[in-house]
Amino acid sequence: MKQIKPPQPRAVRNGKPKSAAERKLRVAAILRALDERYSDVTCALRHRSAWELLVATILSAQCTDERVNKVTPGLFAKYPTMQDFAAVNLQELAQDIYSTGFFNNKAKSIVGAAKKLLNEFGGEIPRDIDQLLTVPGAARKTANVVLGTVFGIPSGVVVDTHVARIAQRLDLTKAETPVKIELDLMKQVPQEHWIQFSHQVIHFGRELCAARKPKCGECPIAGLCYAKDKSPV
Repeated sequence: MKQIKPPQPRAVRNGKPKSAAERKLRVAAILRALDERYSDVTCALRHRSAWELLVATILSAQCTDERVNKVTPGLFAKYPTMQDFAAVNLQELAQDIYSTGFFNNKAKSIVGAAKKLLNEFGGEIPRDIDQLLTVPGAARKTANVVLGTVFGIPSGVVVDTHVARIAQRLDLTKAETPVKIELDLMKQVPQEHWIQFSHQVIHFGRELCAARKPKCGECPIAGLCYAKDKSPV
């Protein structure tokens, strides 16, 4: 992944953009830089189907993708179908996913999701976000991950801890809650970028824009950033 320094609007070089037009130019420059550096990134959760990604995303709450990817191969080997998950004993499933944390609640969500999908959607993942949000365990983040990654449907912007933190650091939002942060990002980021933007920012947060000691000297958008905690470039 090579370092790219995109063209920068005058207002960015001199500080905070002073108009809507300058803010739009700045966002476009940020998107170009992310596209250059993270052109081929995708969801880090391993899966073979929409159902497996739904389960993996439920497991990923308050847990690392790395840990989830260690758990899911054995989990899907033991319960290869949605019907298997619908029929499993909750306590047994909780033990199977123990290492992901919050295992009792996650087990209830997964079993509930399997039953809901089988009983009301014919065992298929609905491609409408409002319908998907009725499935246990499928909040907006989970629904956006599944719809965007598997079906290519830009239903919204996935807001995890990296996206929330970096959106605030880049002054793309002042909101604190995931839903409000998502709404702010949806207003500024063109819809055709929603899916890839989230994946790119997540990788960006892991590689460079860390919560502590961000690697601003290596950052392709350092010139577009005026965060107070920015490291010397």
